[in-house]
Amino acid sequence: MNDTPPAIGPATGDGTPLVLREDRDGVATLTLNRPQARNALSVGLMGALQAELDAIHKDSSVRVVVLAGAGSAFCAGHDLKEMRANPDRAAYESLFIQCSRLMLTVSRIRQPVIAKVHGIATAAGCQLVATCDLAYCADTARFATPGVNIGLFCSTPMVALSRAVGRKAAMEMLLLGDLIGAEEAERIGLVNRAVPADQLDAVVAEAAGKIAAKSPLTLAIGKEAFYRQIELGVEEAYAYAARVMTENMLARDAEEGIDAFLQKRAPVWCGQ
Repeated sequence: MNDTPPAIGPATGDGTPLVLREDRDGVATLTLNRPQARNALSVGLMGALQAELDAIHKDSSVRVVVLAGAGSAFCAGHDLKEMRANPDRAAYESLFIQCSRLMLTVSRIRQPVIAKVHGIATAAGCQLVATCDLAYCADTARFATPGVNIGLFCSTPMVALSRAVGRKAAMEMLLLGDLIGAEEAERIGLVNRAVPADQLDAVVAEAAGKIAAKSPLTLAIGKEAFYRQIELGVEEAYAYAARVMTENMLARDAEEGIDAFLQKRAPVWCGQ
């Protein structure tokens, strides 16, 4: 990943971690932990999340990452109070560079990242959902890119949103700034599935467990290839994907997986 150290903001007054991490069976759950601020992405919170993701990228024991939010919200976007407390061009530039780096990291770490959205996800919080590889939400969740309502178009959230949903759906969210419900978020492709709130944990755990059982090398190859090919023209994408498939076929995990399939047994992955 980028060798630039993450920007870390001041610690909370009571020393509470800004990001909570729990590892279980190859799944690392990272919980945004500013519930009193609806998990707004302060400089400190983004720095803490960046540090965890950078560490996870290098951690071969982690197969899947789940992003969640503490309290009633998933993430309400940037911390507007913090932003207005330092109305300086350099500070704004630094903030948005930091946020962009964080979003790129979500896409570039080797492990798939799943958003578990139980409450609102607005502005940069909606951007975070759109950036994750998969997203599941409670039927009570709500989403918006409401910057236009306060004179601040959601230009950076637009980058992820416009790559996750169709153009007309993205522009409607960006221009109207209205909240949309979980069913609509599923319909336009912002989330994979909206489920009853009391089933969200189980649905995410099931998806994470299935992914964690796959070859970690294959997951890393596939995730990188997906985001690289999608920005290419069709011919270039096929040429690139053919090279990736060739390298993948030469991997020990591919040999093991194919042999296990032919021999009707469970594969034993080595990550090579």
